[in-house]
Amino acid sequence: MARPIRLGLLAPISWRVPPRHYGPWERVVSILAEGLMARGVDVTLFASADSVTAARLVAVAPRPYSEAPELEPKVYECLHIAAAFERAADFDLLHNHFDFLPLTYSRLVSTPLVTTIHGFSSERILPVFRAYNDAGHYVAISDADRHPDLTYAATIHHGIPLAEFTFRPEPDDYLLFFGRIHHDKGAREAVELARRTGQRLILAGIVQDRDYFERWVEPFLNERIRFVGSVGPTERDALLGGARGLLHLINFDEPFGLSVVEALATGTPTIAYRRGSMPELIEPNRSGVLVDDLDAAERVVTDLAAIDRRVCRAEAERRFSAERMVDDYLALYARLLGR
Repeated sequence: MARPIRLGLLAPISWRVPPRHYGPWERVVSILAEGLMARGVDVTLFASADSVTAARLVAVAPRPYSEAPELEPKVYECLHIAAAFERAADFDLLHNHFDFLPLTYSRLVSTPLVTTIHGFSSERILPVFRAYNDAGHYVAISDADRHPDLTYAATIHHGIPLAEFTFRPEPDDYLLFFGRIHHDKGAREAVELARRTGQRLILAGIVQDRDYFERWVEPFLNERIRFVGSVGPTERDALLGGARGLLHLINFDEPFGLSVVEALATGTPTIAYRRGSMPELIEPNRSGVLVDDLDAAERVVTDLAAIDRRVCRAEAERRFSAERMVDDYLALYARLLGR
């Protein structure tokens, strides 16, 4: 009988694994780590010391640096990455979820490196990905996020633990914005749509751009448009499931969009701009509506009632389960290891 795969899993250290509130990359790493452990993979997780996991935890940073201003991010990033690569010989594979910096270590070790690219923060980081294109194996999180200059081993959509999300056949009477309060995520557009249509709106998420929040969100808060801040898993489930629809009126090419599939798991459809991965995640008039501008979004708000929330849940179960994501990564690992 073949021995289990020995995997070194490198998480970011901006937030805990799993995150207490915000932290999409860390959330995906947590889901993957626990799923792989349940399948018998020998996982060593490199994350902050307060992380919670069934895997073997190796930590340099005592806390996530986004929660500990006394920690210098670059110092702990360097120490964190080095800790994984100094142990590379202990693993059959290293799996990097920590963006481009770990790539610069990849030619110093013989252990194969898989890098899940969680999007490109800027074109300026591409020279690193190009330079190490032949030194590892890149995974895209959507076909839309594949860069033409790079070679990919696979596209693997994120998956979520469906048991964490309660199906709600009958929603409450509000629309929901769930994400960073930032221009990219379209909080301003969600507020404007609510004002145009008279719909109730709840906004949830971290304030990533304080000036943006104070200009485009805060002045319009009232009894119908509410901001509830960042929320944890229990509140997330209740907010997503209670919404008539999720508003994802993004101003950038979203690499994936966890909130969209989390909403699906509760039965809630999404109105999204037709950008980035949205056409991959949303099947029009079955799990949501794709639009090109705010006028179109205004016209389709009432169409949400015609979407069968049972179909939304079924789409989440069929396409976006944690088990499917773990299956896809296990298949990739086996192929790379010749198993």
